[in-house]
Amino acid sequence: MISPGVTLGGRYRLDERIAGGGMGDVWRGTDEVLGRTVAVKILLPALLDEPGFAERFRGEARTMATINHPGVVDVYDYGSDQQLAFLVMEYVEGDALSRTLSRVGRLTPARTMALVAQAADALQAAHANGIVHRDVKPGNLLVRPNGTLVLTDFGIARSALVGQLTVAGSVLGTASYISPEQASGEGATAASDVYALGVVAYQCLSGHRPFDGATPIEIAMKHVRETPRPLPADIPPSVRAIVDRALAKDPGARWPSASAMAAVARQAASALATTSQQPAGQPARTPAPASPAAAPFSGAPISGSARPPYPPVPRPTSGARGAASVPSGPPMQQQPQPQPYHPPYAAPRPAQAQPIPTAKPESSAGRQVLIVLAVVLALLVLLCAGVISFLYKQGNNAMSDRPVSVAVAQKGTADNEPSAASYRLTRQTGAKPGWNRANEGRQTL
Repeated sequence: MISPGVTLGGRYRLDERIAGGGMGDVWRGTDEVLGRTVAVKILLPALLDEPGFAERFRGEARTMATINHPGVVDVYDYGSDQQLAFLVMEYVEGDALSRTLSRVGRLTPARTMALVAQAADALQAAHANGIVHRDVKPGNLLVRPNGTLVLTDFGIARSALVGQLTVAGSVLGTASYISPEQASGEGATAASDVYALGVVAYQCLSGHRPFDGATPIEIAMKHVRETPRPLPADIPPSVRAIVDRALAKDPGARWPSASAMAAVARQAASALATTSQQPAGQPARTPAPASPAAAPFSGAPISGSARPPYPPVPRPTSGARGAASVPSGPPMQQQPQPQPYHPPYAAPRPAQAQPIPTAKPESSAGRQVLIVLAVVLALLVLLCAGVISFLYKQGNNAMSDRPVSVAVAQKGTADNEPSAASYRLTRQTGAKPGWNRANEGRQTL
């Protein structure tokens, strides 16, 4: 029974189980000789029963140790102890891509293409050394906190057959990324790793695997016979084309090498990153060409004005008045609407904003003037009224001073003939001649 604290090979102490797979369990351990943290992968005992498996695996471990690539996990040691075979590798700080996908669901196209490019570079380094991974899946892709990717578990699935593995979850994981030729019983090649990496990219973009089923055999047969469901509509066509070609049923129709797939994936990631940095709906901004009118200005700067400086105008040097000598050189571009010239040695002052006149409230002096005018007008009215009254009284007095003859009417004669006194009175007063009996004995005015 393997448990924490067990020491393998008298050197590697097991501290914590961190992962499990179809080939065995992975432990975080300590190299007690060098005092460093390592990853120890313990192979399943059933694999050791296969004839020649231990020798082949030991030879591939030596070959893997010769790969010097930042995207390939370093292999330190291989050994067997207590009927257990183990592989000691570099311990990578970070999470497996499978954990990231289970947490976030799916990745952006730019992020997916960046990870695919790194994984393809690592596969190319292994393929150049004659090693086929045979088990590319998110659980074997470790992502460091800085975003770099490391590919682990090279070559350990060479002798493993899907139907012979006993761990159901591991079988399902392996069958989900198996190439059609491997599912058909053919040998794995570099093109098989390219297909598996295409399945990983499909899962990162869509959030699910291309094929699911109740058993590993059913899933493997779907890889051979069926076409994956289309990727989501928001995936760019360039990214969709990369994944579709990697998932071709025919190995010859896939990308010719892992390096070729890495190149196109890196180009797509760069293009997507550049597009995401630009504002939506706006084209890329390009610097405007320099204009001759925007030449450097040697005069004093114009402060407080948004008007650009104008180039100096040549002064008259000879000839008649008003004629100026034009310096040689390319002709200046004529402005469609000439602006007033401001000499460089006398910068125009900024225009002062004129205050807007506002209505002032009436002062106390104004009110006093109105009061005085009202009093004077009233006095004039009173004066005119007095003059009119005085003139009216004078007229009455003049009428009263007119001499009027007063006489006592005398009783007339029998034939009513007026007397001389009565006649004089009527002539002066304008009455008709005759005798007025009603006024008899009265004074007539």
